[in-house]
Amino acid sequence: MKEIEEFLTGRMWLRNFTPFPKEQLDDAILTGKVRVSPGIIDGKQCARCLEKSSQKIVPFFCAACQSVCHYCRHCIKMGRISSCTELITWAFPSTITPQSHSFFWNGSLTPMQERASQEVQQSLSQDKDHLVYAVCGAGKTELLFPAIYGALKKGLRVCIAAPRTDVVLELSPRLRAVFPSTTIHSLYGNSPEQSGFAPLVIATTHQLYRFKDAFDVMIVDEVDAFPYSYDPALRRAVSKAKKEMAPIIYVSATPSNQLLKQVPNSSQLFRRFHGFPLPVPQFRSLWGYEKDFSKGKIPAKLIDWVDDKINKEQPFLVFFPTIELIEKAIGLFKQRHPAIEAVHSKDADRKEKVMKLRQGQIPGVLTSTILERGITIPNVQVAVVGADQPIFDAAALIQISGRSGRAVDYPSGEVVFFHNGIVWQMDKAIKLIRSYNKGARG
Repeated sequence: MKEIEEFLTGRMWLRNFTPFPKEQLDDAILTGKVRVSPGIIDGKQCARCLEKSSQKIVPFFCAACQSVCHYCRHCIKMGRISSCTELITWAFPSTITPQSHSFFWNGSLTPMQERASQEVQQSLSQDKDHLVYAVCGAGKTELLFPAIYGALKKGLRVCIAAPRTDVVLELSPRLRAVFPSTTIHSLYGNSPEQSGFAPLVIATTHQLYRFKDAFDVMIVDEVDAFPYSYDPALRRAVSKAKKEMAPIIYVSATPSNQLLKQVPNSSQLFRRFHGFPLPVPQFRSLWGYEKDFSKGKIPAKLIDWVDDKINKEQPFLVFFPTIELIEKAIGLFKQRHPAIEAVHSKDADRKEKVMKLRQGQIPGVLTSTILERGITIPNVQVAVVGADQPIFDAAALIQISGRSGRAVDYPSGEVVFFHNGIVWQMDKAIKLIRSYNKGARG
């Protein structure tokens, strides 16, 4: 029974997919320790993602119950949930023994980080939401360490949620190193099964559909990122996963005006932890680059840039606006430099490829916006092909620029926006980066 309690506490799970023997689960339900509830409430609302739209809560003839059911199209990738689906949760008060926690970090906070860290802890002590508005490379994660440790020592359960798997994969080893005696679960699509009760959970925001009233402290990293910023259901998932009065710590380098107004308690850090300014991107024209790639040719300015980085043994990221363009380009680049790799959201091997770049096993990577945030490669140089395309809004361009110059040993780097004509989002990104650098000096 202990294993069921540890697994289900704070979770909403499909009854048919639990990793426990049927007899053991049935006994827990019979004794009232596990509560059963329908997946679709009154045929109108999904209990998991809280979707209510009639376009997404759809009737169908169900083979399981031999009648007309409703199912949720919105969260179907998490496993189909319908009117006759049974969701289970732990119903009894928790009997889980609190863990002891250790804090192991040999770094130190700058005065600005220390101030922000204290402000975050003050907000948490008052159960108030807080926004950490900090430039890429300001050390946002590190300034949260004391607040996380303080919450864990009080026996509170903490969640760090991020919109993208790549960010979860980047954060997980860092948090495990800092809190070595804490059970930590990393949850994302197709993540390996993890046992026990985790006081600290690092998860994609989609995984929060599976939690309810679970967390005493919720930290939402990269709050401005797609898909979280565009999907109201993910924001509902955050609210559902945390306990009613639990505060939310929002973390962003490029928060929306709405978020700035919504969260009055905030900390601003416009200086990187090493004290050097953000790299200011350069504009370089790359006229007709799409036609060049279609004709099986790499634009001369782009290949010159890549050759220069390879000759200098500098790792590089080249961002492209579409997967189609990446797939056209990678074959051409491999003809010239066979070790160059490409990644995008449909690439199952992108984790391994990024690791190879970090370890110096490959010279560079062609990528979509999937790597615009949550990745740190020392001395990486950055280029954007088609910086004028709509997918590269100002926030994305700032995040991409922030990949460069993050390491204390390599605090500067080159960022180039290759374009087919300068657009206002490019100008906006430059102006904001310069304003951050000016604010850091001030």
